[in-house]
Order: sequence, then structure tokens, then C-alpha cells
Amino acid sequence: MAPVLTAHLQVTATLVLLLSMLSSAAGGKLLVVPVDGSHWLSMQEVLDGLRQKGHEIVVVAPEISLFLKPTNNFVMKMYPVPFTQEEMDKNLRAFLQEIFEEGSFLERFLKVYQTMKRLSDLSVSTCAHFLYNKDLVRYLEESKFDAVLTDPVLPCGQILAEHLSVPSVFFLRGAPCGLDFEATQCPSPPSYVPRVFAVLTDRMNFLQRVKNLIFDIPNYFLCDCVFQPYAKLASEFLQRHVTVLDLLRQASIWLMRLDFTLDYPRPLMPNIIAIGGVNCVHKKLTQVGHALFLILALIDFCIYKGEILYCR
Repeated sequence: MAPVLTAHLQVTATLVLLLSMLSSAAGGKLLVVPVDGSHWLSMQEVLDGLRQKGHEIVVVAPEISLFLKPTNNFVMKMYPVPFTQEEMDKNLRAFLQEIFEEGSFLERFLKVYQTMKRLSDLSVSTCAHFLYNKDLVRYLEESKFDAVLTDPVLPCGQILAEHLSVPSVFFLRGAPCGLDFEATQCPSPPSYVPRVFAVLTDRMNFLQRVKNLIFDIPNYFLCDCVFQPYAKLASEFLQRHVTVLDLLRQASIWLMRLDFTLDYPRPLMPNIIAIGGVNCVHKKLTQVGHALFLILALIDFCIYKGEILYCR
């Protein structure tokens, strides 16, 4: 009992010491490469909190988007893309319609695959127009950012972080095809972790485990469809061969919007922090306010120019 109590006291003392350093840390420069849609709505609240804490926030976004609009809270750098708002909305509506349609597994998989391929082509094109926008990238190089905050569901932000040689913080709900498990080396055996579309729980009999293993196979095709173009783009832009896993493994912190009242319990590595409360309206749940404070503190440490999170 005594060793456990001593360990708790040590952890508490360390946390108090680190938090006390925040008051003396000057505001840093944070570069944000977000993903549009609901991903941005959760991230925007965190950015508002960081802005209030004195950090300089620069958000890079395409001119055509759903929710990525200019605001007075931080600097927004926009860049042109080769498609219209109507084209983007049409593809998104098709994806949402097809993903919720009923049918056999094969029918659903083929429809989702085709729609994801179209959306992937749009997102890769957007990323390429961003990375090869010489004026914008030159501005980002000269700005000397302390950290990059991005959502790795689309790895464009991490490609830029590698180019700038800047530590990165991931802010995400999860990565397609279990890449978050693989990149962080978290165990994810198909005998125990249910796969997408399998409609199973973590309590399976033998035949259900076999079914779960079979449902894991299509992930390899979906990952190849979505992420292989990013690997090619990253290799060309960084002028060295890299894979998407190579990029994801470079993150300093993974802020995972997991809540184990909704998600299956899973092993977490030391640089993975579960922040599920940020998905909710924090004015109604006081626990969410604590989660938001933790997020701001963690990003503060990453921006702060010490040696705390420079663990790449």
C-alpha cells in the first residue's frame, strides 16, 4: 500500500511542477492543418482556448470547404483548389447516402470503396495544391512554428510537419484501417477487437472470431485506396521514400477523442491521451471542462521550447 501511495504522490508532485511552468512560458506559434467537417468543429474549440492562453494560431485551409471559414480568433491562410463547392458537396452527399444503405457486406464494401476513392482523389488533389503552393510554403518556413497540430485521418499536415522539421500533435477520433493501432504499436488482435461492419462485441465465440478476422481483410484494400496516393505524394515532396506509417510514427502526442463508455477498452501507449469529453458541449458537463484543460496543457508543453516533447 505504501509504495502505491508514494507513486501517486510522485505523479501529483510532477504534474503540479509541470503545470506551474506554464505561467512562465511565453506564448508560442502553432501551425494548424485541420480536416474539414466534424473533425474541425471539435478542434476549433481547442484552438479558441489556446488563443486565449496567448498562443499565436495560424490555420491553413483550402478555399473550398464545409466549415473551414475565416475567423477573427486566429490567422487563416487560404489556398486555391481545382474543384468547386458543388463538386465537393455532391461527392460528400453520395458518400453519406451509400455508407448508410442496407445490403450485403460485399455490396456495401464496393459502394464505400468507390465513394472513398472519389473523396480520396479530391483530398489528395487538395493536399498537392497546398504543398506545392510555393508562396504559402515559403511563408510557413519563414514563420518558424513551434509545433504542428493536425488530424492524421488525412496525413497532409504530417507531411508538412516533416518538411518543416517541427514536432507534431495529432488530434483525432481514430484512423482508418486501424493505422492508429499500427503506428503506435498498440495491440489490436482480431480475436478480441471488433472490426468495422462486423457488428460484434468484444465477447465472441470461435465462429465470431473467424468472422471478425475475415472482416479485417478489406481494410488492406481500403487503406491502399485512401493512403497510397499520400505516400506517393509525400515521397515526391520530401524527396525520399516514405510510407504513411513512417509519417504517423513521428507524432509526439496522440490526442485521441476516445471515451471508454462508448468505445471498447484498448491498450494505450504513453504518448496517447484519451480526451473523449471534447466531443461534447462542455458547458453542460463539467468533466469535459477538465478534459479541455488537459488538452490545452499538453499542447502548451509541446509548443514550449524546452526538451519535454521533442522526442521525435
